Amino acid sequence: MFSKPNQLKSFLLLFMFMLAGAASPAVAAELKYTLEMPEPHTHYFEVSISLDGARKNYIDFTMPVWAPGSYLVREFSKNVEGFAATDGSGNALRSEKIDKNTWRVHSKRAAAVRVKYKVYAYELTVRTSYLDASHGYVNGTSMFMYPEGYEKQAGTLTVVPHKSFSKVATGLKETSKFTYTFPNYDILADSPLEIGNHEVYTFEVNGVPHEVAMYGDGNYEPERLMADMKRVAEESVKIMGELPIDRYVFIVHNLQRGGGGLEHLNSTTLQTSRFNYGTESGYTGFLSLVAHEYFHLWNVKRLRPAPLGPFNYNQENYTTLLWVSEGITSYYDDLITRRAGIMSEQRYLDVIAGSISSVENAPGNKVQSIAESSFDAWIKYYRQNENSPNAEVSYYTKGGVLGQLLNLEIMKNTNGEKSLDDVFRNMYERYYKQLNRGFTEKEFQAAVEQVAGKKMDAFFADYVHGTKTPDYNNYFSAAGLQLVNLNQGAQTGSWGATTLFNDGRLTITGVTRGSSAYASGLNVKDEIIAINGYRLGNDIDRYVGGLKPGDEIEVLISRDGLLQLIPVKVLQDNRARYKLEKVKNPTAQQTKIYNKWLGVN
Repeated sequence: MFSKPNQLKSFLLLFMFMLAGAASPAVAAELKYTLEMPEPHTHYFEVSISLDGARKNYIDFTMPVWAPGSYLVREFSKNVEGFAATDGSGNALRSEKIDKNTWRVHSKRAAAVRVKYKVYAYELTVRTSYLDASHGYVNGTSMFMYPEGYEKQAGTLTVVPHKSFSKVATGLKETSKFTYTFPNYDILADSPLEIGNHEVYTFEVNGVPHEVAMYGDGNYEPERLMADMKRVAEESVKIMGELPIDRYVFIVHNLQRGGGGLEHLNSTTLQTSRFNYGTESGYTGFLSLVAHEYFHLWNVKRLRPAPLGPFNYNQENYTTLLWVSEGITSYYDDLITRRAGIMSEQRYLDVIAGSISSVENAPGNKVQSIAESSFDAWIKYYRQNENSPNAEVSYYTKGGVLGQLLNLEIMKNTNGEKSLDDVFRNMYERYYKQLNRGFTEKEFQAAVEQVAGKKMDAFFADYVHGTKTPDYNNYFSAAGLQLVNLNQGAQTGSWGATTLFNDGRLTITGVTRGSSAYASGLNVKDEIIAINGYRLGNDIDRYVGGLKPGDEIEVLISRDGLLQLIPVKVLQDNRARYKLEKVKNPTAQQTKIYNKWLGVN
């Protein structure tokens, strides 16, 4: 029967795959999801999954452990209850949980498999799901399991809103009322849903409709806000050269306290304080958040580091390039807001100087490189403790600063003819549109070098993989600016302990590396009873604010119930407070670079 040994081997392998059931390649099937919420006040969604035509001995249903764009294993399966399976006739099928996030259904080659489960959803963040009497919000990876082997299977999602809810906002394509299609699991997982009675506003960019679903009241002016969001989107398109979507959805949660966003392929979720729109800083801050998540439409969701897609939903996906994906996006969000005319020139310069101050005043900036910060995001950035400022640096903030320096270096070396914009346009064209794959660290550096027209080995070795302090004015001088330390020469004591006064107790909550408190041995959780014999409470900042270098004080503390007297010698506070100032009589080239960079006409 088999003329060659390889034919026999292939047949045996195929036979083993068939016996294994779930291990065999997926066959054509029909996949349907249903999402219900019969009792919103209980915070439970109910999910049903129908898989027809699989005919396997068993099928594994898996819940992701993390949400793309938020680099932390969150163990979404912890909220799953009541998993049960039946065949197409309603006969029970045996199921068992085989690991922390996988349920195995022994389908016995049934033509149809039906799975049902509940998800407790009461965490209102941009990366989780939430349901109460006022609305429902679904982030796909925290709600929808996928049948293993069918991740590329197209399917439908039918949402059954509670009777008190009348609207659904999502980036998914609607085929009939509240029924949506998806080409594969990645798209289902990457399309959040807002379900309720939200306000809906619209605007167009390059002929593409943009929908804004606003949950919760706020002190925003709809016409002004939509006009400014449109300007932000238009400036983003100018950078990248095209808008690769036919529709975009903003989901905005206006909360008592809130902040942050999460990007998706053709949508985003934003959270903000409901009264954040009433001040200049709050309003421009929100629009910078809009710009950040909208710019992710290109940078991350299409142009991406190689490890960030196709996703492994079961474990960490490591990359040293989050400083590019998130940090440089953080650089662009304020720049886009400035170029759109929403943020003033001076405020923009102050934002840049503030970011540099934040980076250079963080002791962790001399401990952890930004490449390490990116790689260790899974175990450090989202799990910070009292020592994190001493040992870590933010790939968001420092990445934004390095993006600024790269932009100025490119503009300086090309006489203002090229910029970081060209790097991202070129990479988008090559790695997303032509090669349809992610890029490596070496490829990013090569793209920068190609546009800049010079080697950048020292930059990446010193500032990306090292912790060397840049000569900032070497970069800013290209735009006719100088970075000035307003604290230069000031004789200020460095106390270095943050405290919390609660229930009559003054407790240390953080100690900064290199400060007086750190050098003297004061610890987090120490209760400060008195300093130099004076009992202090929430007025401690006024007392320690007057300390000078060389002062010697005695701090009476309670540590684990034991009283101790700690001598503290006050050290010099070396923290910087930077400001960007224009040079006198800038050259024509400096003016050209400055104007092109900030979009000044």
